[in-house]
Amino acid sequence: MRNVLAGVIALALGALGSVVFATSDKALLYGGAGQGRVIFDGRLHASKGLVCKDCHSAIFDTKKKALMTMDDHSKAVACFACHDGTKVFNDCEKCHRKL
Repeated sequence: MRNVLAGVIALALGALGSVVFATSDKALLYGGAGQGRVIFDGRLHASKGLVCKDCHSAIFDTKKKALMTMDDHSKAVACFACHDGTKVFNDCEKCHRKL
C-alpha cells in the first residue's frame, strides 16, 4: 500500500513540475486586437537564457492572458519591460503577424 501511495505522489509531483515549465517549450498565440496575431514563443525566450519566472510574477500574472492596451506599448509594462527598443526590439511586425 505504501508503494502505491508513493507512486501516486511521485506521479503528481512530476505532473506539477511539467505544468510549471509548460510555456518554455511551446508557442502561444494571442488575438492581437486586429493588428495581427501575436505569437509568444517560449522556446525562443528560453534559448536566450530566460526562465518562466523571469517574466511571470516579476512582470505578468502567471495566467495565460496578455491583456495589453495600445497605451501599454509606450510604457515599461508587460512585454515592453524588456521590448523597449533598447534592451530588445520593439518592432510591431516582429510580434504582430497577419496569419
